[in-house]
Amino acid sequence: MPQRAPQQERRQWERLPLAVPVFVRGRDERGKDFLEFATAMNIGAGGALVAMGHVLPANSAVSLEIPSGPTPGGEGFPNAVRRLRARLCRVERSNQHQMLAFKFSRPLLRSRGRKLASTE
Repeated sequence: MPQRAPQQERRQWERLPLAVPVFVRGRDERGKDFLEFATAMNIGAGGALVAMGHVLPANSAVSLEIPSGPTPGGEGFPNAVRRLRARLCRVERSNQHQMLAFKFSRPLLRSRGRKLASTE
């Protein structure tokens, strides 16, 4: 049996293995608007892997919203990122959920380890 060549890593940023609750807003495969409470299984500056139940069409645009309590305001505190626009780039199906890979419209970082880019 021939060996498969190792797949080349295409991600520009590392992913952090954090389970983070997110609300996913978008349109399902029937074109109906939905809001689902889901879990981001890992997050990087360029995207996230999310476990959810809705079936989405290829290349769907969504909004990932991170629920949070009030954040301190004023000088010295950067704006907390709570809403991220993203596009579906890969789907892995299982019996109960799907793992959906999303690419953010704009990376959270301008370059590796540098300043945060502006988001919503």
